[in-house]
Amino acid sequence: MNEPIAESSRLDVSLVVPVYNEEESVELLCEKIHESMQALSISYEVILVDDGSKDRTWEILVQMAERYPHLHLIAFRANFGQTAAMSAGIEHATGDVIITLDADLQNDPADIPLLLERMKEGFDVVSGWRKHRKDPFINRKLPSMIANGLISKITGVPLHDYGCTLKAYRREVIQDVRLYGEMHRFIPALASWVGGKVTEVAVNHHPRQFGTSKYNISRTFRVVLDLMTVKFLLSYSRGPMQIFGRIAAWCGVPGLLILATIVLGHLSYLAFGTEVAADLVKRPFWVMTSFMLIFFGIQFICMGLLAEILIRTWHESQDKKIYIVRQIHKSPSGNAA
Repeated sequence: MNEPIAESSRLDVSLVVPVYNEEESVELLCEKIHESMQALSISYEVILVDDGSKDRTWEILVQMAERYPHLHLIAFRANFGQTAAMSAGIEHATGDVIITLDADLQNDPADIPLLLERMKEGFDVVSGWRKHRKDPFINRKLPSMIANGLISKITGVPLHDYGCTLKAYRREVIQDVRLYGEMHRFIPALASWVGGKVTEVAVNHHPRQFGTSKYNISRTFRVVLDLMTVKFLLSYSRGPMQIFGRIAAWCGVPGLLILATIVLGHLSYLAFGTEVAADLVKRPFWVMTSFMLIFFGIQFICMGLLAEILIRTWHESQDKKIYIVRQIHKSPSGNAA
């Protein structure tokens, strides 16, 4: 659980930017962010999390921190992934509003004021929608469209673009969210789960200028698996026995019915010599099936009890980090307004 931040140290906005091998982009990124935020006349910080870059990204970021007084740099010891970098940035953020964006310049920092304007309308989460996305259709846009439809259906929070990193959150709906795997893209659904009002706004999207995309097909499978986790958390985290109990009933009840039919058939055969019942009793398949189904039902009941214990542990102790910080570097002048 994050420690509460004193009101006197609060900023208006914290920008959280995961960075991995973006040595060609970060200088221009810092310049664009500075231009966009300076025009707003609000207090802010820019938290750039270097996710174990193997190029000169960290060195350039330190140079940028000398030039721009609002930068707050965090470096991981190894590459822990975008979700871990996002989690670290959010945990270190001190702003009332937390905005996330990518470091590859495909998200446009000039859209930040647009997100903040929507938040003034009373929304707790404003998600960017890359309405005119500048990516290949077959291997990027089409899978994204399918995934967005699936995620919207399962979570009950309809958004066109869950994969867009450019999003704005109020601190109170995100500060206690714990992120694992690829779950950073599901934050709007998790925020809605705790009562947050979610909306989206169309934002600019630019073709990648430097480097190569970190996205690959294996990441799609991880997203699908995490979607199952999110569905479980949204629907059953307060009572996992509900889902395991249902599965147990689907297995156990048919098993008991088959076993009861076999027993009654056997008694009928003994009493009346009914041939149909005799045929049923003589078939070991049905006997084995009934006992297997009953056994599966008992197994799922036991799994539900274990899940109940684990869920209570999950709710009561969530202090385990999913990253290791190597170094934290702040601008010499601190957080300037």
